[in-house]
Amino acid sequence: MIGVFIGSLLGTMALGMPIAFALLLSGVALMFFLGIFDSQIIAQNLINGADNFPLMAIPFFMLAGEAMNAGGLSQRIVQMAMSMVGHIRGGLGYVAIIASVLFASLSGSAVADTAALGAILIPMMVKSGYDINRSSGLIASGGIIAPIIPPSIGFIIFGVTSGVSITKLFMAGIVPGVMLAVGLCVTWAIVAHKDKVQVAPRKSIKEILISIRQGFWALLLPVIIIGGLRGGIFTPTEAAVVAAVYALFVGMVIYRQIKVADLYQLLVRAAKMTSVVMFLVAAALVSSWLITVANLPAQVIGLLEPFMEHPLLILLMINLLVVLIGTAMDMTPTILILTPVLMPVIQQAGIDPVYFGVLFIINNAIGLLTPPVGTVLNVVCGVSKISMEDIMKGIWPFLMVEVIVLILLILFPSLVTVPLKWFT
Repeated sequence: MIGVFIGSLLGTMALGMPIAFALLLSGVALMFFLGIFDSQIIAQNLINGADNFPLMAIPFFMLAGEAMNAGGLSQRIVQMAMSMVGHIRGGLGYVAIIASVLFASLSGSAVADTAALGAILIPMMVKSGYDINRSSGLIASGGIIAPIIPPSIGFIIFGVTSGVSITKLFMAGIVPGVMLAVGLCVTWAIVAHKDKVQVAPRKSIKEILISIRQGFWALLLPVIIIGGLRGGIFTPTEAAVVAAVYALFVGMVIYRQIKVADLYQLLVRAAKMTSVVMFLVAAALVSSWLITVANLPAQVIGLLEPFMEHPLLILLMINLLVVLIGTAMDMTPTILILTPVLMPVIQQAGIDPVYFGVLFIINNAIGLLTPPVGTVLNVVCGVSKISMEDIMKGIWPFLMVEVIVLILLILFPSLVTVPLKWFT
């Protein structure tokens, strides 16, 4: 049964079929194998897969990200970071890392954040004398913080698929996201001295205060989102609506960079991005239903039964599996396919599902940096106009430190569980 599902999924993907359709056909293959084929069941589960209230957060966070970029919030965040650390040797790299964290707290999409940040900073870094491969690698590595720091689209999809509290996942992602940023800063400090670069002049206190004032409205958004979730004022879905309305308001009324005539194209771009993700989610939930009917999780538990008394070993095995899959599959389908299979194993082994969710999403985010599929890598290559081979030369030290952070989180669960108690 496992062979039928995996074989049909990988076979259709090898033929070049879009992953959403590959998931549907693998579900059909399972239905034929089980002798329960019914097209009405497929249609019903496809509709029910998208008809989910928490998933409503995705289109609104997508819209918030588009409004953030079009409304000038992105540029002001970069300018503010530039005024603070731009004068330090390697300062543009620290600007990229700080901006990545701030962007992550606004949209939650690694691809969108990386594209926006890369378009702004990579030309600046090249002009200042930074190595383009290393600079592109840093931008890509910082971009994957977006699925970890709230609001995170990855956590939303995992929470919907697994039944784990999305609010708890959001709160549990804060410290690991900051750890990744600190690791990137340390690594950049070590490698940046190789470049003979131009250093921006130190800004005066008055100029720094002006940049903070100009970026204040952008900085207020993550405070509203995290504060509202922490205080129980709104749910993650309602937080997405607040974020979208706030970003549109700031872009149209305060910064005045979004005109009424721009709204149509802005909404179309957000709708296109949303439709891809939502159809993928709906198709995956068809397969998820059939995985449950076929009792595949029980078979996987049976295979792993000898290791159930060793949660650390289970976690290491699962994370190694996710690393391998992440080289060939994008983040969203990996979450949707593996979550219904792995969650019963995690529960049987007595592992905290919120803690596992954080590890799982970090591992999937790292997969966005691994060739050949690495979506974030492809985005940065497109922005910087370099080859995949060139960017891999620059990204490896940053990728290595992010893997080290993941290993530390596996070995020391308290790095996630203790801060979660603080935030909740």
